[in-house]
Amino acid sequence: MTDPIDLLLWGAAPYVSLAVLAGGLVWRYRHDRFGWTSRSTQLYESRLLRVGSPLFHLGLLLVAGGHVLGLAVPKALTELAGVDEHTYHLVSLGMGTVAGLLTAAGLAVLLYRRLTVPRVRRATTLDDRLVYPVLGLVLLLGLTATIVDNGIGGGYDYRETVAPWLRHLFLLDPRPELMAGVPLDFRLHVLLAMVLFALVPFSRLVHAFSAPVHYLFRPYLVYRRRAPEVLGTRAQPRGWAP
Repeated sequence: MTDPIDLLLWGAAPYVSLAVLAGGLVWRYRHDRFGWTSRSTQLYESRLLRVGSPLFHLGLLLVAGGHVLGLAVPKALTELAGVDEHTYHLVSLGMGTVAGLLTAAGLAVLLYRRLTVPRVRRATTLDDRLVYPVLGLVLLLGLTATIVDNGIGGGYDYRETVAPWLRHLFLLDPRPELMAGVPLDFRLHVLLAMVLFALVPFSRLVHAFSAPVHYLFRPYLVYRRRAPEVLGTRAQPRGWAP
């Protein structure tokens, strides 16, 4: 019989988190459409932002891609493609560490900027003060799981537990017992990630759902050179023009 706490944390809480995320996005779009923004502070300070923002977003894209490949793709498929467990482990460890460190470096720069630049600090809202610690802890626990469990500890095969648990959630067939023996840092990472997802619609992180993806598919902008006489660069002759 599944422990009631496990049933609550790994059977019910994920659906609550997703429901808050989906409902919050709808609510935010209907009631705060013009506030659906990252609330950029670039005008207040740009030097540190030019360093921290690309690092953070690039690292986050790599982290998201790694999670999709590691959690959504069953282990049997990678083995069928000829990728054995040892090779997968080395690639996962290397790429996961690089992606995590890039994200952590970018977040550290952004937090330093927010704390040390007075105008940016004054623009910090209450939801920022809640989201940043949760985001930082999620990242720190993810790095710990990658470096300590998968690196120093010799490796933990989360594709046997965490990955099938997640896939069964989306199949509406929760298997909370799969998370019972998962290392503590993995479980804390997942729990805080659920909290973070629930906070997204009510924070600046909501701008992740309005990325200008359509720019990739819009037609080219055509620029035409204006005639020299229109630009007024040609010397004007004296007298009446013919």
